[in-house]
Amino acid sequence: MAKEKEKQNTLFVGSLEKGMRIMSAFSEYHTALGLTDLAQLTGLDKSAVQRLTNTLHQIGYLNKDPESRRFSPSLKFLELGNSYLWSDPLVQLAMPKVIELGRRLGERVNVARIDGAEIVYIIRIPTQLTAFGAMIAGRRLSALTTSSGRALIACLPAEERRKAVETWPIKVMTPRTTLDRGKIAEAVEEAAACGYGLTFGENIVNEIGIAAPIPSDRGASVATVQCSVSALRWTVEKVREELAPQIMEVANSIHLPGQG
Repeated sequence: MAKEKEKQNTLFVGSLEKGMRIMSAFSEYHTALGLTDLAQLTGLDKSAVQRLTNTLHQIGYLNKDPESRRFSPSLKFLELGNSYLWSDPLVQLAMPKVIELGRRLGERVNVARIDGAEIVYIIRIPTQLTAFGAMIAGRRLSALTTSSGRALIACLPAEERRKAVETWPIKVMTPRTTLDRGKIAEAVEEAAACGYGLTFGENIVNEIGIAAPIPSDRGASVATVQCSVSALRWTVEKVREELAPQIMEVANSIHLPGQG
């Protein structure tokens, strides 16, 4: 076992890992960064950051402002994201169905996958009133506070479900973000019973989220069809009565053999 671990370590390229740390530092909260910023965010020393950013700039992955000398992602970043969208068969299978669902409902519809303790939106179908941040594919949120996350946790075996509720991190996004894990456990059990997850104001104020799991041939589901609506126009009761059946119907129609 020790020899196998040693062999695996020899295949690990530390400089590549450090370069990916630089690239991963950019986000919706950090769109342009200087060397000091990057050193603080990545834990790398400033000389290493200087070499890595220069390399990434030279090969086209970072733009550099000639005046501020701050770096920002280039168009090649977008190409990397598109590579994922092309490679995930769920995206191509689900896209026409959720576009039609969004058109029929006149509301924002998404497809989300679970990744560790977070959900990641891989398809976003916005409306004219959708905020910019809610249009961006690749956005991550805590699974425990999202309708998609709760719907997917509800699909796990009982022990895994309990462990997720007790240990997965929670990021507070609004005054209504639930920190009481007992209440989250109740919401997950409700999702298991009714076939969909539901949230109210957990990540965006006055937003109701509902999500149904997409079936999988490999045990627990790993993706959902999700819809977000305004509580100024919808009530929870109306969402359950009118949206839940349509969300579940579309989710069940996107059966991808062997997914996950």
